[in-house]
Amino acid sequence: MNKIKILVLLFLCVSTLSTQAQYSYFGTRGRIYFDKITYIKARLKSAAQNSPNGGFGRGMFNTDNMPESTTQKLLLYFDENSTLLVTDPSAENASEGARAGNRAIAGAGMVGRRGNTVAGAPRGGTVTARGGERARLQGETRIGMSGSRPNNATKVMFQDLKKKTTNLQIEVDENYIITDTINQITWRFTDEYRNIAGFECRRANGATADSLYLVAFFTDEIPVSAGPAFTSGLPGMILGLAIPEMHIQYWATKVEYTNNTVPADWKNKKSTTITFDDFLKSFGRFYQRGRDSNSSKRQVQEQLIY
Repeated sequence: MNKIKILVLLFLCVSTLSTQAQYSYFGTRGRIYFDKITYIKARLKSAAQNSPNGGFGRGMFNTDNMPESTTQKLLLYFDENSTLLVTDPSAENASEGARAGNRAIAGAGMVGRRGNTVAGAPRGGTVTARGGERARLQGETRIGMSGSRPNNATKVMFQDLKKKTTNLQIEVDENYIITDTINQITWRFTDEYRNIAGFECRRANGATADSLYLVAFFTDEIPVSAGPAFTSGLPGMILGLAIPEMHIQYWATKVEYTNNTVPADWKNKKSTTITFDDFLKSFGRFYQRGRDSNSSKRQVQEQLIY
C-alpha cells in the first residue's frame, strides 16, 4: 500500500513539473529599464589620441573632477511588432556630472580607436573592440549654423519590426522625425553566457555594414528580435549592448511584462518628418569635417543612434 502511495505522489510531482514547463511564460509585451553608460574620460582620451596633431584636448578640459562615466536611465517598450525607446520619465537624468560630461563630449569630435577596451560590464567583465576598426565621430557634434546640439533627453526611437523601418525623433534647432530602414547587422554567436536582469543571455558579436563592432547579450525568453539603439536580428531580446569604440554600453536592470502594445502617442505634432538622406543633405556637412560623404553618413548615423 505504501509503495502505491509513493508511486502516486511521484506521478503527481512529475505531472506538475511537466505542466509548468509546458506553460512557461515567454512574454512578447512589456517594458525594459536600461542603464546607458557613457565612459567620458575614455572618450576624451580617445579623442586626444586620434586628433591630427596627437594633442587634442590638452588643457581644454579639466578631467580631474570629471566622473569616469555618466548613466542615463532609459525605458524600452516592446510588443510583437515594434519597440519604443525613450528617456525613463521616472528617473533623474540631469545631474551636474552628466551635464559636465556631455559638454566635454560635445567638444571631443573624433573619438574611438582600434583595440579600445571598455570596462564596466556586469560581473566585472570587459568588452574589447576588435582590431581593424576605424575611428569615428562621437559625442554631441554640433549641428546647424547656430551651433545647437541634439537634445538626448528628448530623443525618441521607434522601430517597426514588421516593416523594418525606424523613426528617430530628435530636437535640434527644431523637432525632426528622421525615417530610415533598420540597420542590418551581421551576428556571430559565441558560447559565453551572462545573467542580466534575471535572464540567461547569450553573447553574440556583431558588425554593421560599415564595420562598427557591437557586442550583444540576448535572451530567447523574450521572443522579440529587438533591442536598444535600433538593434535587431537575434532570436530574442537584447538585454546587454556594448559599442566598444564609442565607449557606450546599455544594460537592462529590470523587465516588466504587460498586456499593452507599444504606446502610439510618442510623436511630437510639431516635428518635421524627413528621410535620413534628406537630413544628411541638410546637416551632413557639419559632421564631415573634410571626410568623404560616405564617412559623413556613417558618422551621422552612429552619433544620432547610439
